[in-house]
Amino acid sequence: MQDLTLVMAQLDPLVGDIPGNTERAIEAVREARIEHGADIVVLPELFLTGYPPEDLLLRPSMETRLRAARTRMAEKVVRDVLVIVGYPGRREGRIWNLAGALYNGEWLGEYAKQALPNYEVFDEQRYFARGAEPLVLDHQGVKLGLLICEDLWEEAPARQARQAGAEILVSLNASPFHQDKPAERLRLLEERAAAVELPIVYVNQIGGQDELVFDGGSACVDAAGELRVQAPHWAVGLMPVQFLKQQGAWVPQPGETEPDVPAEENLYCALVTGLRDYVNKSGFEGVVLGLSGGIDSALSLAIAVDALGPQRVQAVMMPYHYTADISKEDAAEQAEMLGVHYEVMPIEPMVEAFMGTLAKAFEGTERDTTEENLQSRCRGVLLMAISNKKGLMVLTTGNKSEMAVGYATLYGDMVGGYNAIKDVYKTWVYRLARWRNTQSPAIPERVIERPPSAELAPDQQDSDSLPDYDTLDAILVRYIEGDMSAEAIIEAGFDRDDVYRVVKLVDRCEYKRRQAPVGVRVTRRGFGRDRRYPIVNGWQPGE
Repeated sequence: MQDLTLVMAQLDPLVGDIPGNTERAIEAVREARIEHGADIVVLPELFLTGYPPEDLLLRPSMETRLRAARTRMAEKVVRDVLVIVGYPGRREGRIWNLAGALYNGEWLGEYAKQALPNYEVFDEQRYFARGAEPLVLDHQGVKLGLLICEDLWEEAPARQARQAGAEILVSLNASPFHQDKPAERLRLLEERAAAVELPIVYVNQIGGQDELVFDGGSACVDAAGELRVQAPHWAVGLMPVQFLKQQGAWVPQPGETEPDVPAEENLYCALVTGLRDYVNKSGFEGVVLGLSGGIDSALSLAIAVDALGPQRVQAVMMPYHYTADISKEDAAEQAEMLGVHYEVMPIEPMVEAFMGTLAKAFEGTERDTTEENLQSRCRGVLLMAISNKKGLMVLTTGNKSEMAVGYATLYGDMVGGYNAIKDVYKTWVYRLARWRNTQSPAIPERVIERPPSAELAPDQQDSDSLPDYDTLDAILVRYIEGDMSAEAIIEAGFDRDDVYRVVKLVDRCEYKRRQAPVGVRVTRRGFGRDRRYPIVNGWQPGE
């Protein structure tokens, strides 16, 4: 009976670090051979450059660097292991998304990705030529049909590989996470494997890259689509798959799989991973954030501590006249609970100094949001000063609901380098906070139970100027992610005034969002690379 061991290398590359990614690949193959007796090692899509490399692909030296990387791999990768790795390549004046096969110092062939996604966060038709031919590797008695990511989401490439003689389909992937995406992938693998009656090995990358985060979850299904092996989500590592040839077919044997986890846990892990990689890959010492005693900054602090450790996190309470005593108490309690460096910096002297300077310019006007925003901007100045002095990145704390309707202050609470909860609706902020407290004490219960308030005016509450968050988020999901018109949302049972107020705020505040820090995308449509609306336009909401 023939057998082979294929190892799925679920790794976290650094975009642009071709030498570093090359060494990660070499070491992963060595480890896979020693620890698992690997016959075949598969790495993710575009691993040598990291994904997505974007306009780095257009740099003149890109191909030279990749040739050097492939030469080094040919020289250093351990013998008697077939390595399948993703990288871009310029061939005959065009750039291709490739999967290359290396064995005993020789590159055996390259497969060019056929299905080039150009929706949501994907922009591959900007860079790559479309492949047309299958590649089936005949290696020591097994025929491997190569695919790359989107090729699996279309029927033709898998069928083409089957017709070319493939016995196992091997898919290299850089598939970003969003809520419900892991389950969607498994359904896809089940359907595609059953349709072509072949086992599929699906290798996905892990880690954060700017707005994107990759959850891993590499998996193998058998020819009926049954899950046989799955690597953990949110963990770098090597996962072996044992194949036996039985009655003329290669059959993956049962191995490790991952139990289902709550949606809150999966989402929280995405936020932690995105922040950790953004800070570490960018070279920051740590983060500093304003801790207000409210739910958003409280959740952001917990995420930061889980991502970086308490020693790399600084929290600053910056009270003013309208800051409630319970906010000060709750912020101090949480800082002590999580063990972070904590300071209190009252902003009254700053605000009063600005108001004194502006007194003549404001003469004859009524007090309004201008004065409220000034408080927020004073806080932003303090945080940026700490950032400059200590090398700490400012972490902003506005949620998706607020960013959608512009409930944030330019050059105030929007000042910073990254926002861990930028793509998290307010209702999910509460769900995540409650879930996090089931793991260990992290957020004072009173913070979760209190009505939300920006505390920029006496007795202010968010509900003074916005619908309740359950209603607001339901409208926003339909408008932002579902692209439903205002009238269609109203027909779904929502109040006409609420709907038009919300969609007008969303449209009007595009200019603010363009100036907001980046944050990890975790919904089907985040503010950023996959929602591109003109800032200046005459579009009217309605039909």
